[in-house]
Amino acid sequence: MTSESTLAFIAAVLSAALAVAAVLRNHRSGAAWWFAFGMLSLALDSVLTGLCLSVIGLEKLAFWQEWSLILKAFLVAIWLGFSVTYSRGNAGESLRRWRVLIAIACLLPVVALLRFRGDLLQVLVPPNSIDLWISFSSAGKLVNVAILIGTVLVLMNLERTFRSAVGTMQWRIKFLILGLAVIFGARIYTRSQALIFSGHNNSLTEVEAIGLLVGCVLLGVGYFRSGFREIDVYPSRAVLQTSITVSLVGGYLFVIGVLAQIVARYGGATSFQLQAFLVLVAIALLAVLLLSEKIRQRISRFVSRHFSRPQYDFRSVWTQFTQSTSSAIDDPALCAASAELISETFNVLSVSVWLFDEEKGKLRLEASTSRARTTTGDDAIEFPALDPGLAKMRKAFDLEKIKEDWGRTLRQISETQFSEGGNRVGVPLLAGDRYLGLIILADRVNGVPYTVEELELMECIGDQVASSLLNLRLAKEIMLGKELEAFQTISAFFVHDLKNAASTLKLTLQNLPVHFDDPDFRQDTLRSIGATTNRINQIIERLATLGSKLELRPSAVDLKLVVEQAIENVDGMPGIEFATEFEPLPKFMADGEQLRSVVTNLLLNARDAVGERGRIEIKIGARNGWAALSVSDDGCGMTPSFLRDCLFRPFKTTKKKGLGIGMFQSKMIIEAHHGSIRVKSDVGKGTTFQVLLPLTSGKQ
Repeated sequence: MTSESTLAFIAAVLSAALAVAAVLRNHRSGAAWWFAFGMLSLALDSVLTGLCLSVIGLEKLAFWQEWSLILKAFLVAIWLGFSVTYSRGNAGESLRRWRVLIAIACLLPVVALLRFRGDLLQVLVPPNSIDLWISFSSAGKLVNVAILIGTVLVLMNLERTFRSAVGTMQWRIKFLILGLAVIFGARIYTRSQALIFSGHNNSLTEVEAIGLLVGCVLLGVGYFRSGFREIDVYPSRAVLQTSITVSLVGGYLFVIGVLAQIVARYGGATSFQLQAFLVLVAIALLAVLLLSEKIRQRISRFVSRHFSRPQYDFRSVWTQFTQSTSSAIDDPALCAASAELISETFNVLSVSVWLFDEEKGKLRLEASTSRARTTTGDDAIEFPALDPGLAKMRKAFDLEKIKEDWGRTLRQISETQFSEGGNRVGVPLLAGDRYLGLIILADRVNGVPYTVEELELMECIGDQVASSLLNLRLAKEIMLGKELEAFQTISAFFVHDLKNAASTLKLTLQNLPVHFDDPDFRQDTLRSIGATTNRINQIIERLATLGSKLELRPSAVDLKLVVEQAIENVDGMPGIEFATEFEPLPKFMADGEQLRSVVTNLLLNARDAVGERGRIEIKIGARNGWAALSVSDDGCGMTPSFLRDCLFRPFKTTKKKGLGIGMFQSKMIIEAHHGSIRVKSDVGKGTTFQVLLPLTSGKQ
């Protein structure tokens, strides 16, 4: 056994130990089982690596290298499953979205094993070299490509999870993400070597063993810091468009490609591996530095100390605040955006927003960067009443210096994660004299005291959050008021018409026993009941259209036939004259039933407007690619104010028995056909409605 193989076996033992520890700690978590299977597979792969580094013999080495390659391909499927479920609030949905790709990743090693076993690679003895060369066939290269792509996808999903967490939540999972990044970063290095040179030295697999060893150390640190506890985040798909993983891997492969060209031109393959490995280590160190909150804070303090400028760019902070809260439509969204902004602005890991429930007299956790918001009410802290001491606080205050009972209560609900996180600070949320809640800041990086400028900025942000909260609540109250008003309006019309229909039925039923033997009365009764039933159905149908989306069933329609059928339905009064003027018009695509209801409604309105005697003119024709329909009457007409403000609005009508829904529904049908409806009316002279419909099915 060589020293190189010993490192591989040690890494295997550590990997297996972490797998067992993760399951024992979180045996109910699906992500924990994915992690355990992944670490056990890495342990087995590290054992195979140790065998490859210690085996002497071309056939045995080729055998173990081929099995190692197949296992590496299978590893991708397991870690893809872990990466899409770990710390995801929507783990089930995320797994369903990736199930096809995971299934393909599972089938790849099976296909490689059954179809290309023995043909994936071969072991060669290079001249003037003490190390053996692993050469890959075309099938082996494809497996390496799949492993490289799958590894990048794993890191991209882990990056999405990490970037979606903030504050203490991000701190909890940082070392686990870093450990896996080192493990898979080493594999990106080895697989890129294999692709660029169509093979690699046998000793190159030692890099994967070292990467696993270092990664296990980082994972162990993460285990002792947080026990691999998960958090609930909902990553945005937009993170994929700005992935750091893609940028790092792309830059790394570009550098490796340039170095490969230098090697091919000038020789020196021995130094190439060292150069490429140093590039990988440098990128990993850069990622660690960028993720360190302390280093970022020290850089910020250095710049602020040596360059005379304000501590904060208030315009930038205010612009960022406006952009992050402008789309919030409820209290949780606004509080979550505010907590994240405060955490990033002041370099504070634990920011919690508590809202005051006036009815229950409780503070309720609405958003936090250090713990998930519960729905069971366990995070609600009861106060006997709004404490006068807390109510008097108008500015940001040091929570550690409050000696009253309410100060001790607030310290209990905002326990810190770090002993060196500095004093906790409370920022009251006040809108005028109305107390809305409290923002508590804790666990500041390095425990740096807050400056006067920072406290003033906190108070300004607190005032803005309170104002936004009050505006959301007032808007909600206004919306509820409008909904209640609309409901009352609908109820009034609905009850009125149903009451009239019920009165008609009641009168009919009262007279029925008296005149039951009269055949003419029975016939009139049946007609009356049928008409009343139709009236009730019309009321229900018209009300139903207000809350549903209109669906059209287009077919070839003859507008002349539609108008003639509508006239036949409403022509029943001898004193009203119907005059028609029909120009030739081609058929066009439309919903005939819906158009017939529009024409019928226009004719009914015209008939009601003219009264017992009058004239109604109906014209159809073609106008510059449009089908034109006009309905004119010489009735009472409508006022300009009614035309402007009420005609096409629901529940606005001039008829005593109308609901005011007909014209609203007609306009909705015409616009669904991409047409338009126009009206001209003079009081005492009459009204003309003109409907324009496109003669083609597309938009005009």
